[in-house]
Amino acid sequence: MATKYHVKRGEEVVVIAGAHKGKSGKVLEFLGAKQRARVEGVALVKRHLKKSQENPNGAIVEREGSVHISNLQSKTAYAASKKRSVNVRA
Repeated sequence: MATKYHVKRGEEVVVIAGAHKGKSGKVLEFLGAKQRARVEGVALVKRHLKKSQENPNGAIVEREGSVHISNLQSKTAYAASKKRSVNVRA
């Protein structure tokens, strides 16, 4: 059975705690076993790709890492909060 979270896939969220605090983006996917989510443009990591037919010389690709779900809040709830300002870093 799928676990239910307070944010949904495709929803705009803001990171409210951790190293990426204040950044916002769209939820791309959930990693259920670890209770983490991939957020567009947040927690970027570099991955090295081996040589292959798609990448004849190999490549270093930057893609989204994961953020724990407890560190995410819906953008609408974040903006509606009394103590938060509407300005969100991209």
